[in-house]
Formats: sequence, C-alpha cells, structure tokens
Amino acid sequence: MSKSLLSCVAICIALCAGAAQSAPLRWAATNDILTLDPHSQDHNSSNAIGAHIYEGLTRLSKDYRPEPSLATKWTDLSPTQVRFELRKGVQFHDGTPFTADDVVFSFGRINQPQGTKQTYVSGIKEVRRIDSHTVDLILEAPTPMLLQNIISFQIMSQAWAKKNNTLQTQDYKAKEENYASRNANGTGPFKLVSWQPDQAVKLVANPQWWDKQGGNVTELSYLPIKSAPTRVAALLSGDVDLVTDLPPADFLRLKDEGKVKVVEGSETRTIFFVMDQGSDEIKDSSVKGRNPFKDKRVREALNLALDREAIRRAIMRGLSVPAALMVAPGVNGYDAALDQPLKPDLDKARKLLADAGYAQGLELPLHCPNNRYINDEQICQAAASMWAKVGVKIRLISTPFQVHSQTFQRGESPFYMLGWGVSTYDTLYSLQALAHTRTQGADGNFNFGRLSDARIDELVQKIKFEPDVPKRNALIREALLRLRDEALFIPVHHQIRPWAMKPGVETLHRSNDYFEARYTRIK
Repeated sequence: MSKSLLSCVAICIALCAGAAQSAPLRWAATNDILTLDPHSQDHNSSNAIGAHIYEGLTRLSKDYRPEPSLATKWTDLSPTQVRFELRKGVQFHDGTPFTADDVVFSFGRINQPQGTKQTYVSGIKEVRRIDSHTVDLILEAPTPMLLQNIISFQIMSQAWAKKNNTLQTQDYKAKEENYASRNANGTGPFKLVSWQPDQAVKLVANPQWWDKQGGNVTELSYLPIKSAPTRVAALLSGDVDLVTDLPPADFLRLKDEGKVKVVEGSETRTIFFVMDQGSDEIKDSSVKGRNPFKDKRVREALNLALDREAIRRAIMRGLSVPAALMVAPGVNGYDAALDQPLKPDLDKARKLLADAGYAQGLELPLHCPNNRYINDEQICQAAASMWAKVGVKIRLISTPFQVHSQTFQRGESPFYMLGWGVSTYDTLYSLQALAHTRTQGADGNFNFGRLSDARIDELVQKIKFEPDVPKRNALIREALLRLRDEALFIPVHHQIRPWAMKPGVETLHRSNDYFEARYTRIK
C-alpha cells in the first residue's frame, strides 16, 4: 500500500473515531429557563440546566440519596457542627481553583432575601472556613435533612462574582438583570456556550470535570418549545432527541407506534391553586372591604366544586393522580390513605358560599401559566367552568411562566396556579417554603399567598430539627392533614410525566424531572 493511501486511511480512521466520540443531544420541553443565576429562582427547569453547570457539596445518586460531590467526606463533630472535606484539584470553568472561600461566599449569597432558594440552606447558621479545603457547617440545631437540602446549594466562584460585579443575587421579580443571570461559571460537567431566551440554551462538555464516569453527551442543547404538537413533531422528524414533557394526548399513540422510545414514570410534583389569605381585600375581585379567602367556607366550596377525576380523564388522559395532599407519591411523609380528594358536591359548595355571604356569587381573578405544567391553561379553563356552576365567576389571566412567576412574586396574583416538585424528597421542603409564615429567611420563602397559620408554623419548626424518625413523620402527618382539612390550598393532582426519545438514546428517568446528561448515552 502506498504512503499516500496509508495516510488517507489514517485520516479516515481518525475522523471516524472523532465522529463516534461526538454525541450531541437536543432536549426539548415546554418552558424556558428563567435565569442562570444559581441562587435566584427555585424553578425546576432553571435548576435542571443549572445542575449541569454548577454543583453542590452533595448530589443525588441514582436511587435519590445524597452522595459526595464537591465535598468528598463529612463528619459530625457535634450534633450542631458538621465538617466537610472539599474535593481538591477542582477548577471552575474559567480555570479558577475551587476552595472553601467559594463555599462561604455562596452561603452568604444564597441567603440574600431577593432570591427564593434559602430553603436549601435551612438550619445552617454559619459556614466556617477551617482551611482552603475544609469547611464546618454550624447548625441552629440537629438538622435531619441537611445532606438532602444542600444538594441544591450550588457553589459560585467568589473571584468570578467580584470580577463581574455580581456579588448580589438577581432580583428576578423586579425584572433585574445581572451578569450571572445571563452568564455562568461553575465546576460541573458542562460549560455554558450561550442562552438565547425562548430559543435555546447551549452547553458543551467540560473536559476538566473531576468525575470521569457518566454518559457520552458532548454537546447539550435545551430547546423550549411551547406548542405540544410542535414538540412531538420535532421528535418524530429527528430535530430533537428527547422530550421530557410528552403531552398526554400523544402518550398512548407514540407508545403503540414504537417509532420512539417512551419511558414511563411519575413525578414528585403537585399542581395546586394558591389563595391570598393575608390581604384585607382581594385585588380585582367583586368583593370589596373583605377577603373571601380568609373564610374556610369559601375555600372548602372551591375544593368541593373541583372535579379532579374529570380533569384526570378528559385533560390529562389518565396521566395524573387526583390530589388531596400537598405532596406526591415518592416523597417522605406521603400517605395514600390520606390522599383521598373530596368528591364534587355542588349543592354543598353553593350552601357554603351562601353561608359565607356569597349567595349571589362572586367574581375572582385567576392567574395561570400557559407554558409551564402539563396542560396548565386547559386545567385552569376547566376549573373556571367548574367554579362557575356554584356561582364563582373566574376572570382568567393566562401568561407565559416568566411573566406569571414575576407577577405572583410581586404579590399581584391573589389567586394563582403553581406546581411544586419536591427536590429533597421530603415533605418539609413543601411545608417550609409554601405554608410557613413568610420571613426574610428560608421559612415561607415561596409563600406568596401570605398564608399564616400558627399551628403550621409550630409544626414546621419541630419537623426541621426532630431527629426521631417516627416522631418527625407524625408531625409531618399532622401538618399535611391541617393543610388538607382547613383547605389552605386547593390541590388538583400529582403529575405523571413520561419521557420520549429516539431509540438510540439511553437515559435514566428522574421523578424530580431533572434530565441528567451524566446518566445518558447516545448510540
């Protein structure tokens, strides 16, 4: 064989090997991320993308247990002092070394009140630097959920933040932009290439990532595609490789056709309605001088008028679990025996409203997202129709989640839909963020309905620090029953969320709705 032919063969082999190693993946879902600032918004899509870029001291294993990440080891020095040994040799994407100073800085940053992620450092009083790769977490009291919570406490480079004038967490509700909301510099498996809102987030694999085990995805593109038919068409045509919010209307058809692979699985997310129970008067309501949501009879009437089984059957095509509880199956504290929704009773609902002084009915605004949860706008439309049957006239305000989220966080949505996934797999996460009286810290940090219930507050404080598992679960049970029986929220259902992908994509379905490229291989 001639030298020139040998050279051509060698080039061909090299090119083929390079092509085989390159494994780009295009992932589509309905809504865009809100921000890249790792401490600003507790929003699932933003968190799922952020987890490819930023890392915590711990991370979630395949079986949903905390395992080492930026910390390699932790030791209880006392019930209120835990020492974390940090991983050495780790660099941020800009080449800056990761040290204890970044952990201390990030703790201060995530605690700033304009963010909504303080829950993940709940119970931590101080992060104390011991040396360049050791920190002690000083706790308010023994904290059973510490290792699960800090999974989502993502570490940012202090030097990068100073250099780019982003020491302060983005104030998203005020429509603020900072450098970290559009740029990113973590230690994780992927580096940010670009984010074009409503078009694509593009990432590339980080060759210096400390963890060499995992998938073979070299480029990751996240594509927000609001239209369900368009998402499915893109999957079938090969324009995307993975869809993580397969529309219920297409689920059985795609499963039967076999052209794409459908992976079934539940999600630890509950869809519900939030009522402003703190204001003296409801904004944009027909009721003046008082707040109908403060009256349990009104809240109970709204619950009784909602036909969750009809929503499951007609809108969700069976892909939901009608809910009475504010947490889903798979979350510690969930009890199927307690999760039995009230059967619709229109006559009783009308009587309750009449007894509360609304025999002639009332008019309420309802704020809903139209691109966040499965069939979110259709669920709101169905609920409005159901409530109309008992004399509650709904004015539906439907907006993209970006607008919806900013509106309710500014306190401008007296009645709104929200979905809450439990990233820690423990009920405390929901109780503390959603139901505790709002403070400047983690307690009530997502309580934009101004709920304030003394017994719930008392239970949350006990649950946070109770080390005895049976006692702690009994407290959780009492709190869930109080939320249910006092109708402090209006749960609709727990989502079931199948994923669909090309036959050559192998990945691990996650009930927290976090697609993770480290568990993904492309053939």
